[in-house]
Amino acid sequence: MWFRKRLVDPLLAKGEARIDRHVRRLEQHAEFQSRVSAQTQIAQHALWHSYRSPTTQRPKLSEAGFRCFSQFEEDGLLLYIFAALGTFSGEYLDLGCADGINSNCANLALNFGWRGTMVDGSVEKIRTGQDAYSKAPIAWAYPPKFVCDLITAENVNDIVRRSNVSGEIDFLSIDIDGNDYWVWQALEATNPKVVMIETHTEFGLNDIVVPYDATYSYPGRHPDYHGASPTAMAKLAERKGYRLVGANAYGFNTIYVREGLAEDILPKVSVESILWHPRNVERAKLFEPIKDWPYVSPT
Repeated sequence: MWFRKRLVDPLLAKGEARIDRHVRRLEQHAEFQSRVSAQTQIAQHALWHSYRSPTTQRPKLSEAGFRCFSQFEEDGLLLYIFAALGTFSGEYLDLGCADGINSNCANLALNFGWRGTMVDGSVEKIRTGQDAYSKAPIAWAYPPKFVCDLITAENVNDIVRRSNVSGEIDFLSIDIDGNDYWVWQALEATNPKVVMIETHTEFGLNDIVVPYDATYSYPGRHPDYHGASPTAMAKLAERKGYRLVGANAYGFNTIYVREGLAEDILPKVSVESILWHPRNVERAKLFEPIKDWPYVSPT
């Protein structure tokens, strides 16, 4: 009995753990390959072309969402938007990319061959992304440029310029869990056509932003005390020359298109219209404990 408990059982447990890890890796690999398969690409390319056809009855943007790599249905929304702009293969910049796989830019890179730059502060996540893209059917020959750096309002332009990103690009995604507003406000090194950026729907329609803190790391003082409200972000977008055109179903990943581009297909929408989901009523309750904390109202 002693021999079994001290020697045999630990060895069996280690063996089972190795098998479980191996099985998970195989499952993850199979899932990844299905998301970049020829069938997936053909279907998405056909959908892009159908949106471009003058005979197609286009859905509303809010009805066009689907998930391939994005957290929710952002992949479908972006496919619709770039079809409206006539952009089949473009350039992106992903600030806060994590591993670059569950990313707003991944579907564009892996199923449409977009080129781009991915930036994140985690060495481990960057390495995971580099490994995945090196094996992807479209991306392996010209993978994204992965940059490991902590993004702040002070260094974002330097990071972008050092990555040889400049002038007009097609898409900018910002998801850094905290200083998103301040980083976009500071960004001048590139001029994207479309911006997707995370907001804090828990703040409701209040025009507020949590004060800037270059050292912020989630969850900070409180897990809901960070970021900017959708109202504040929409006003920043307008000052930078963009209009709000939609968001994911939950309303926190907001999408902006530069003024003058596809205004007939992608009209401006109100902040109220993107906060329709019942989830936001529940999430608004989380604001109560922190409603009297310090905030900035930029306008």
